[in-house]
Amino acid sequence: MAAMFANSRTIASAQTGIHDHLDARVARHLAEPFRKPVGEASRNALEAALARWQQAGGAPLILDAGCGVGESTLRLAQAWPDHFVIGVDQSEKRLAAGKDWWEGERPGNFVWARADLVDVWRLLQDLQVAVARHYVLYPNPWPKIGHLGRRWQGHAVFPALAACGAYLECRSNWQIYVEEFARALALAGRPARIEPWQPAEAMTPFERKYGASGHALWRCVSEAAG
Repeated sequence: MAAMFANSRTIASAQTGIHDHLDARVARHLAEPFRKPVGEASRNALEAALARWQQAGGAPLILDAGCGVGESTLRLAQAWPDHFVIGVDQSEKRLAAGKDWWEGERPGNFVWARADLVDVWRLLQDLQVAVARHYVLYPNPWPKIGHLGRRWQGHAVFPALAACGAYLECRSNWQIYVEEFARALALAGRPARIEPWQPAEAMTPFERKYGASGHALWRCVSEAAG
């Protein structure tokens, strides 16, 4: 991919550790069902993506949640040729943007779906779709203290997110986000480890830009037993 300016600012926040209200927020979401209706556009997009997956032979499934312009989807498909990758993003502009930055032929084991992740995670849970690997790469950190509910770990959809994927990985350039994500996963019954992350090759434009800007990168990994 073309080089990006290494001018990304580090995340500034008045929050200095895991949010004081995280545990209570996650406990409430675990105890109360999320009743927001699923959008039909998301349902249709996911059904089409799952149909493509089945047509391709139903290989182990990878979910690239919030794939942006789709670079991570392509790199995952390339790295896991015996899997099938569904990259999901809500932005038509990002998904439809030109891919002239990709060198060579695209792998054939992927599909992009324009859909709301809040719907997709719940649909995958309701349909009992087995996801082998689940990636949440550099989500919007929403670093203000009052924005906990906008972070995935503080969102009502988190129980469905946490249930998705035998292998689940979240990456961020804000250590607190990863610490909160791991804490929320533990509350949901799936222990996770936190570690500094230094990729051999950037998987997303954000990962490339943050690395070039000298940011510390972090990841949280949770693997189902067995």
